[in-house]
Amino acid sequence: MITAHYLRERLATTQLPADPLDVVMPAGSERWPAGMCERLTATLRPAGVLIPLIDHGDTEISVLLTQRSAALNTHAGQVSFPGGRMEPGDADIASTALRETEEEVGIAQAGISVIGYMEPMPTITGYAVTPVVGLIDGGYELNIDTTEVEYVFEVPLAFLLDPGNHKLVERDLHGSTVSMVEYHFDGERIWGATAFIIEKFIKIIIKQ
Repeated sequence: MITAHYLRERLATTQLPADPLDVVMPAGSERWPAGMCERLTATLRPAGVLIPLIDHGDTEISVLLTQRSAALNTHAGQVSFPGGRMEPGDADIASTALRETEEEVGIAQAGISVIGYMEPMPTITGYAVTPVVGLIDGGYELNIDTTEVEYVFEVPLAFLLDPGNHKLVERDLHGSTVSMVEYHFDGERIWGATAFIIEKFIKIIIKQ
């Protein structure tokens, strides 16, 4: 079983990106449709998301995810990590992720222990997204902003680590077929940028 101690050790060498706009294109992106690549390399806005790892002690680690409101302008109705765009008052992109998490789901920033970072990645909606990894005690309290989030749910990390739960699907983007990973858990479909971040995070913690 992967523990909080293991995760801290595995992510100890990761660093907060000096430039949240210095995105790293995914492996194999050179084969993606030209229109899609143009959108991914256009002018991007910095954003931060939190990968909230819930520490339930001796039982398990789980990942907290949100179901976004259907009324939002971007990623409406999708499963996502809490987060959003960087604001002028944010000290850095980690501050963005923590602030947005507190605003969206009510988990106090003081109750989140940041243990690692991932490289900024571009999204087709025009953002450079930096995932920030945070440990949260299992006794956390929520205060959901229903204008942004409909509800939250947890997925056991063990479920996401199981290769049998990685579903490879094909999507039509800009006239070309692109293979992507999805996860289906308890009626929830985790796809798009969220699934991609999870896939990259898993590779980091299992040393691939």
